[in-house]
Amino acid sequence: MRQDRTVGANGKPRRIAILLYPGVQSLDVTGPLEVFSAARAALTARGAEDGGYEVVTIARSREPVRSSSGLRLVPDGPLPRGGGGIDTLIVPGGSGRELAASDETLIRWLAQAPRSCRRVAAVCTGSFLLAAAGLLDGRRATTHWAYARRLAEEYPAVAVDPDPIFVRDGALWTSAGVTAGMDLALAMVEEDLDREIALLIARHLVMFLRRPANQSQFSATLHAQLPSAEPLREIQRLVLEDVAGEHTVEAMAARVHMSQRNFARAFRAQTGVTPARYVESVRLEAARRRLEETAEPVSSVARACGFGTAETMRRSFLRALKVGPSEYRRRFRGPATGEHEAIAPQAA
Repeated sequence: MRQDRTVGANGKPRRIAILLYPGVQSLDVTGPLEVFSAARAALTARGAEDGGYEVVTIARSREPVRSSSGLRLVPDGPLPRGGGGIDTLIVPGGSGRELAASDETLIRWLAQAPRSCRRVAAVCTGSFLLAAAGLLDGRRATTHWAYARRLAEEYPAVAVDPDPIFVRDGALWTSAGVTAGMDLALAMVEEDLDREIALLIARHLVMFLRRPANQSQFSATLHAQLPSAEPLREIQRLVLEDVAGEHTVEAMAARVHMSQRNFARAFRAQTGVTPARYVESVRLEAARRRLEETAEPVSSVARACGFGTAETMRRSFLRALKVGPSEYRRRFRGPATGEHEAIAPQAA
């Protein structure tokens, strides 16, 4: 008998509870909430009676809380006793996380959550709350890259990985900042329902792409700092504008009339990466976009993005993303059926 994936193990909609506290980051709350709400709408449009998910917000009390941006949020209810039938608990980050981490009642409640919840997840610096509750001890976790070192220093028992957009260690999930929380939620929807619905939601929310967990938090343009010297800024622009061009250290150094040694030293000092690493990162991003958006053969993408051969590009993908180009494309190209399926708007 085929299991109905639109409901939980108890035959009821999966209850997704999102924790609120003063100073919570509102986007860490609303990002995952929108993903699960879109999943409900998609299932309803397909004729599912209960929509698969029930999304609620919870807090220490029923009193409204003010987010870090000043947005006033009203919880649906207080922290439930005995788990309250929660399937998935999501703990957002925010500037109020330190005060929340000092709330002994809240931390004790979080420490007990895995006993009654199927999954517990943190978005961005919400990982600090899970760590304060001892839930991440001996586990691999991530957080926003700007706070990764602090998380590792304050909680040395946690194996902090600052690079992935989200990490799953058993029933515990942690993600990087803000939009990574939506990627995490999409991965949960795919696990609960299917890949087609996850891709449909990504298109509906106009997300640029549905990223795998091991994708880096950094893009080439963010990873490299902007050089203070104009010649080096010009080199970065040339690489971005002509990704398939000749961008060896020798050629780049000649363009700015520097020796190869001095150029490489100055570039790394001002950007934090070597010239070769920067060029590879730019080419990798360009290749990813082509694989996501076109049906070009992998070999053609490799030539167009400056890798030369498909094998060279494959090695770069495996090194950076732990997945080859063909598999990467498979993950991001939706099935032909249902390509134009719409998610029915919810009533206001």
